[in-house]
Amino acid sequence: MLTPSQCRAARALLDWTQSELAKRTSISAVSIRAFEKGGDMRESNLRLLTLTFEAADVIFENEGEMISGGVGVRFRGGPRDLSQ
Repeated sequence: MLTPSQCRAARALLDWTQSELAKRTSISAVSIRAFEKGGDMRESNLRLLTLTFEAADVIFENEGEMISGGVGVRFRGGPRDLSQ
């Protein structure tokens, strides 16, 4: 399941603000801000956030999936045009 740090990192990869993510998901910027600070988020909204990031070619890696371990995010592969 998406963690607050993965949400922040995915936004950073895409150069999206919390407001932009809110517009793309129809989740309030207040809810996104609270989640990224460690607050709770409904499971349906977590799925929506995950699907939105995945549609932008972001991959989430869980504990132990990366060589050095730990959770993380990365692009699916190849160079990205972030102006979209």
